[in-house]
Amino acid sequence: MSSTASESNDAARNGAVQADATAQDIYDAGMVVRREVLGDAHVDRANAGKDSFTEDYQDMITRIAWGGIWTRPGLSRQMRSAVTLTALVAHGHWEELAMHVRAALNNGLSRDEIKEILLQTAIYCSVPSANSAFKTAQKVFAEIDATEPN
Repeated sequence: MSSTASESNDAARNGAVQADATAQDIYDAGMVVRREVLGDAHVDRANAGKDSFTEDYQDMITRIAWGGIWTRPGLSRQMRSAVTLTALVAHGHWEELAMHVRAALNNGLSRDEIKEILLQTAIYCSVPSANSAFKTAQKVFAEIDATEPN
């Protein structure tokens, strides 16, 4: 396989994490995806809240989670959202679940698809976890409905 073909395969497989990518390249690509998925307002709030204690953490999640994983082409953003919702339900991370319910909508999942994901979690994560997840999603939907113009 030629060097160019190998590099092309790496690009198709690895998203922003390329052999010649700098940490800044990966960070920048991650920030683009983070803003597209979570919205500018959320990312701006997270960045505004950074201090010397949390700055390294914010940098890490932008580079590794958003730049390293969310830029990979192997799964659609809808599928990544479905996996993320399931993992958050499984571990009981309700505040993060609320944020990622919004992200799932931004990524093109419908409320009915989110409902189906949460129904699936009742079987594989537990009924009590799904119960909390439904309450969390219901609250997010109510907040969205209250702020949308009629």
